[in-house]
Amino acid sequence: MSDLPRIALVTGGSRGIGRAVAERLARDGFAVYLTFISRPEEAEKTVAAIAAAGGQARAFQLDSGDSEAIAAFFAAEIKDKVSLEVLVNNAGITRDGPLVRMKDEDFDKVLGVNLRGCFLFLREAAKIMMRQRRGRIVNMASVGGQMGNAFQANYCAAKAGLIGLTKSSAQELASRGVLVNAVAPGYVDTDMTAALPDEVTKEIIEAVPLKRAARPEEIAGAVSFLAGPDSAYITGQVLAVNGGLYM
Repeated sequence: MSDLPRIALVTGGSRGIGRAVAERLARDGFAVYLTFISRPEEAEKTVAAIAAAGGQARAFQLDSGDSEAIAAFFAAEIKDKVSLEVLVNNAGITRDGPLVRMKDEDFDKVLGVNLRGCFLFLREAAKIMMRQRRGRIVNMASVGGQMGNAFQANYCAAKAGLIGLTKSSAQELASRGVLVNAVAPGYVDTDMTAALPDEVTKEIIEAVPLKRAARPEEIAGAVSFLAGPDSAYITGQVLAVNGGLYM
């Protein structure tokens, strides 16, 4: 094993699920690198919380849709400087709306961040992990990518594509000791879902057999499992953390 610091890289790690994942992986013993695109104060809060709990973390402002910036980041901060053990592709956005009125740019932007961005990070991480002959990649999919959601054609298409990317890359990378899996959350209590109207929230909760939203920490637990030693024979899988929410 390398004497370099053992790093878990979490994209979109400043808030919500990403923050919970970053904090959990820090507790698991990784030094955490997290990326963010806006609201640097939230990223610093996450870094400070990890440090206060005895962990190590750094935050980097990085656009998940910028392939040149991502390649430069890996060259400057990752390659030959740390031991990249885990990548969690969590960064994502929404631009919801009716299919027939969805703008081209809203479709393209969501796929650009939620699918292409994940590919860009996965590609750079895979180059390093293949050389190491070890590594874990966890892609944050969604129940929407499995069953679809009205008014989220762009988001659901991206998340369904991410599931396909997970399965394909798992087959390519397995021989080098790199495991690739996805976590598919259902309805999670975050800032993003808090903005939904009360009647929409009530309707969603009614559809969930467990009759409640997930906590971000519950999603983080699933990521921790897939990043840890007990999942050493699991690759190309989608772990649904959705309270039983299926059509």
